[in-house]
Amino acid sequence: MRVLVVDDQLITRAGLHQLLTGEGHQVVGVLEHPDEVAPAVAALRPDAVILDLVMPPDFSDEGVQVALALRREHAGLGILVLSEHAIPECAERLLKGGEKGTGYLLKERIMVPPQLSRALRHLADGGTVMEPELIGDLMKARGRDKRLAALSASEREVLRLLAEGLTDRGIAERLHVSKNTVSTHVSHVFDKLDLPRSSLDNRRVRAILTYLQH
Repeated sequence: MRVLVVDDQLITRAGLHQLLTGEGHQVVGVLEHPDEVAPAVAALRPDAVILDLVMPPDFSDEGVQVALALRREHAGLGILVLSEHAIPECAERLLKGGEKGTGYLLKERIMVPPQLSRALRHLADGGTVMEPELIGDLMKARGRDKRLAALSASEREVLRLLAEGLTDRGIAERLHVSKNTVSTHVSHVFDKLDLPRSSLDNRRVRAILTYLQH
């Protein structure tokens, strides 16, 4: 994949560049400041952009702001925001602003090959990748929601793995069950969360949004 890296830390930029090229990707650009991103994406046409969450000028949530702006202009672009810490508010804003092809992971997670490549491929396919640590905390904190409370332990585990970006086959391998079993759990999750049946809706993403918002 053609990837644009944006991070104000030299060590992180160098590490991501080495990791990406080592896994067969082409790094089309390495930027330090969020103001450089929009023109670079327009000129270089990457398949995906990796953004640090905290960057100049305010060192707060610049990565989220840039991600949301990119999503409005480039619907098919894979966007991965990396952070030192899992921040629920930032994850929720990312998903609300444009779920498909958007991800939020801790930096420590993607530094282990081939986690980064898996995440990028899933985003390029229009999927969503979310930090497992964050998803687990959010599910516990929002466990009082009636729809979430209706999920069985197996269904909750499947929902957590969906948030990690795993396919049905990937979940089946992780849980050591059949793909049909996973498909049944996923269907039950959708039904219990009362998600509308529509070809225009990404029901998997809406399932994640349900417990982030409630």
